[in-house]
Amino acid sequence: MNLPQACVLLFGFGMSRVRAKYESSKLESVGLIAIASVTKQMMSRERDKFLNSASRFNGPCSLEQSFYGITVYIINYDFSIKFRLPSTCPLSKTMRSLVSLFVTSLFASFLSSFSALDILTTHKLIKDGDKLVSARGTFELGFFSPGNSRNRYLGIWYVASPRTPIWVANREAPIRDGSGILRITKGGILNLINITGNIVWSSNAYATAEDAFAQLLESGNLVVRASNGRTTESYLWQSFDYPCDTYMPGMKIGKNLVTGLETFLTSWKSKDDPAPGKYSIHLDTHGWPQVVIRKGTTIVSRFGSWNGLELTGNPARSEASLVFQFTYSESEVYVGYQLRKSSGLSMLSRDVLHPSGNMQRFVWINRIQNWALSSTSLSNQCQHYAWCGANAVCNNNNFPICGCLTGFSPKSPKDWNNGNWFTGCERRTNLNCHDDGFLRYTGVKLPNTSSSFFSETLNLKECGQLCLSKCSCTAYANLYVDGSGCLLWFVELVDIIQYSERGQDLYVRLAASDIDSVKKMERSNKDKRLVGIIIICGVLVMIIFLFLGHLTYKQSDSRRKREKVHNQDYRCGQRKEEVDWPTFDFQTIVNATANFSSDNKVGEGGFGPVYKGTLIDGQEIAVKRLSINSGQGLNELRNEVNTIAKLQHRNLVKLFGCCLEEEEKMLVYEYVPNKSLDSFIFDQTRRKLLDWPTRMHIIVGIARGLLYLHQDSRMRIIHRDLKASNILLDANMNPKISDFGLAKAFGGDQTEAKTNRIVGTYGYMPPEYAVHGKFSVKSDVFSFGVLALEILSGKKNRDFSDPNHSLNLLGHSWRLWVEQRHLELIDDSLSNASDETEILRCIHIALLCVQQSPEDRPDMLSVVVMLTSDSNLPKPKQPAFYVERNCYNKGFLASNQNTCSENEVTISVVEAR
Repeated sequence: MNLPQACVLLFGFGMSRVRAKYESSKLESVGLIAIASVTKQMMSRERDKFLNSASRFNGPCSLEQSFYGITVYIINYDFSIKFRLPSTCPLSKTMRSLVSLFVTSLFASFLSSFSALDILTTHKLIKDGDKLVSARGTFELGFFSPGNSRNRYLGIWYVASPRTPIWVANREAPIRDGSGILRITKGGILNLINITGNIVWSSNAYATAEDAFAQLLESGNLVVRASNGRTTESYLWQSFDYPCDTYMPGMKIGKNLVTGLETFLTSWKSKDDPAPGKYSIHLDTHGWPQVVIRKGTTIVSRFGSWNGLELTGNPARSEASLVFQFTYSESEVYVGYQLRKSSGLSMLSRDVLHPSGNMQRFVWINRIQNWALSSTSLSNQCQHYAWCGANAVCNNNNFPICGCLTGFSPKSPKDWNNGNWFTGCERRTNLNCHDDGFLRYTGVKLPNTSSSFFSETLNLKECGQLCLSKCSCTAYANLYVDGSGCLLWFVELVDIIQYSERGQDLYVRLAASDIDSVKKMERSNKDKRLVGIIIICGVLVMIIFLFLGHLTYKQSDSRRKREKVHNQDYRCGQRKEEVDWPTFDFQTIVNATANFSSDNKVGEGGFGPVYKGTLIDGQEIAVKRLSINSGQGLNELRNEVNTIAKLQHRNLVKLFGCCLEEEEKMLVYEYVPNKSLDSFIFDQTRRKLLDWPTRMHIIVGIARGLLYLHQDSRMRIIHRDLKASNILLDANMNPKISDFGLAKAFGGDQTEAKTNRIVGTYGYMPPEYAVHGKFSVKSDVFSFGVLALEILSGKKNRDFSDPNHSLNLLGHSWRLWVEQRHLELIDDSLSNASDETEILRCIHIALLCVQQSPEDRPDMLSVVVMLTSDSNLPKPKQPAFYVERNCYNKGFLASNQNTCSENEVTISVVEAR
């Protein structure tokens, strides 16, 4: 019997349509045939399960066994169920319809279990408390409140870390209660509505379409598209075009040259307010495109331009698991990155523009279920834009870090000598256009390209010829690291960084006379090397003859004499061939200090008095004079010169030179007018001059100085005597770490050492050093924690007393912390301080630094991050030396159990180095 074709059921699954048709014909087929397809909206894991279970069964046509006659076929992107009953099946027309309806409903019920959790349709709302979840469960979309705020925002976050949103919709229009509703119109417009029905945020899609829907992708991108749209080009709108403070894989930073839409990042105002802050990241499309961080309209950092592989501005942040992308066409220009598929990693990561303007990369660590800071954009001074000014090179491994390009000299020698390099350099010899030449710099970050000219077709030789033909051209370089393309500059060269690896070649234009000078210098150096080789060969030949002629006593005697000569001729504690450090003659020091007048005496150090002096040119100095009768201190003085000569940082005291004459041993420093920190915080009157912002500024400055010593200097330096009297304050109350006589330098990968001679100041020593002689960077962290508590409380750790107990300052601070009476610790002069949250955070960080075990203490990088950000802080453990005591070191220093002093003493035992 032939039956007319009839539509049995029409229903929707996700945004794909499900059609069920019933047919009957006299075709010789057995059983029921169901043709189905699984839509893209299904979660892939469930889709695979459905595909694997699909199979074909044949059986007799009877109502009881009809399910075994179902044949299932899977076809992508469309969904239909079609039934054909053979003419031999003994069913009435009514029964045929019932069977078809039953089987169709069965499949609809089965497939409804795959109802997509990542889809928002016109029939669905997202209320406060509801969520969209991406297909593999990586991202969620919903409502949240940031930090301590009660405002509600619509955002997207990693499911693993719901407190760290990567995107916020209504960042400038918070909802004051939990009434927010997200819906999508038929045309594809996303609207966020508050309790009054007003639209507080809308997606304003580029185009509209019938039957549009929104979907949260596995990349964290919220997209709006038509039901038949399957490519990124068909998106009506996407959140990746409107990022907030987080840069994600697959996201672009750049500009659509057709629509004019610019995609850029903007920092939050604070951890409690996602509204746009002061800092933003843009792709500057003037000249050859480059990525910059701006504060308002001012560039504060520059990631640099594209070199064919990566951005040149920070190659240390390049990771093997990332693939960077750059596109420059007639329709768009952008940079982006993706996770490398071949890396085999499933890594959760995010790049966040912090409210302070620092771009930070975080990686999720499953083991601790938390984010770990992987890298920062401002990891050293050279990463600050134009740190050395124009026509200069910044090299973080040099001392000083800034140097003028060859053929250039400082515009302001006075500023340059004082470490203020922002004024930059200027040419010594003017260009005359036709006779000029070029000097190559290798492995550098190319200067600012905003005023550059570029061509992708010229090679390097053609590029140089073009630059030489343009009298105003100042430099040229290849566009890409493979040697292709041309980049020309016609302005001063700003923001050049010298890298130890990677980087590009830059050809700087110089006058012919400067080129000749460079060539003469190169020839001279080559001649010197040749002479040196000849001398070395001659010495080697002589040594060989001596070795053959003196096999016994004369050989060893000759060796001793050579070693003696080799160790002679120190200049201020170092060999002349190693360091040519400035020295002062004794009479100059006598004149500068008025013959060491008592009126010029400004303090007394661990090894002798300190005098203020004035040189002939008006430069004020501080002279540290070792006591003649001490019998100690020469090694410490040499150690201080060896150490501080390699250091240059705004939070370290600057060393001008030394004097070793007339049996005198003296160091000459910059003069710091406000003397030492202890003269403020331990003085009842002067401590009132230190309000909370000033104390916080001092704490952060000390932390930055220690971070430089531990991580950013050429050698890892352990200070070992950090205390209030060794922190000097300049006229602007900037802290400067001083007194490096006991410092220890580590080379290579060394991170800790052990000694049998304890040096330093009791009260600031960690237990592992005071008891066992072990010291590391964590020793300085402990001293920093003690110093921070002293700055907060205005009390000395060792002299602290309380009528209710016999604890030292650390124990007292811990007791108040446990009893949640934190504010009782702070100095009385800070009782009216407005920022209690920041004060409590500082107490928390200080307690983390003075924990008993060095493994529990943070390193100084973590301390600086914690002090300058709003990151979550771990819970501190009990501090070291948490004991009731009649004297500080009872029970800890077995060798001194019968000797105890409440006075601060610097132990000056000389240690072999």
